[in-house]
Amino acid sequence: MLVLRSGLTKALASRTLAPQVCSSFATGPRQYDGTFYEFRTYYLKPSNMNAFMENLKKNIHLRTSYSELVGFWNVEFGGRMNKVFHIWKYDNFAHRAEVRKALANCKEWQEQSIIPNLARIDKQETEITYLIPWSKLEKNYLWFISAVHVLWWNESADSRAAGRHKSHEDPRVVAAVRESVNYLVSQQNMLLIPASFSPLK
Repeated sequence: MLVLRSGLTKALASRTLAPQVCSSFATGPRQYDGTFYEFRTYYLKPSNMNAFMENLKKNIHLRTSYSELVGFWNVEFGGRMNKVFHIWKYDNFAHRAEVRKALANCKEWQEQSIIPNLARIDKQETEITYLIPWSKLEKNYLWFISAVHVLWWNESADSRAAGRHKSHEDPRVVAAVRESVNYLVSQQNMLLIPASFSPLK
């Protein structure tokens, strides 16, 4: 189970972030290569959620044969319900263009997944993010673009609640939060439940 926390920043301040806490993604001069990660969010019609997920479970291998899937989740809490969130890795924009072209020409993918699932999707959103050089793709992540995205891994929703309660009693955490709010315009949390075929759980 993951929690995605997103916040719009007033400025990308040059301050030290603890690498043991999270992995980071950014745009700007710290981006040394073309590799990027695409965030995709699909808003589904409630009556079609199960059918959509079952279709992907059977056919996702067709999609992952073209580019790397980092993770695929259902959104349990946070904002609009009946949506899925997934992350794809690309070497560069040319690589993404090649993949999208190949997928458009893949008869199996189009007929078995795209055509039946397209009618089940109400809305789509996409965002490009970059991994900050000192970060690693492990359990916790932080992305920068015009917003900050952090994925926190938890055993369960209850363990997350217990962890947050404990952290609120730590004066170091309280001080850090009070400082960080100076850079925030808004904040949003989502509870993510991994799909059975998600590489990242």
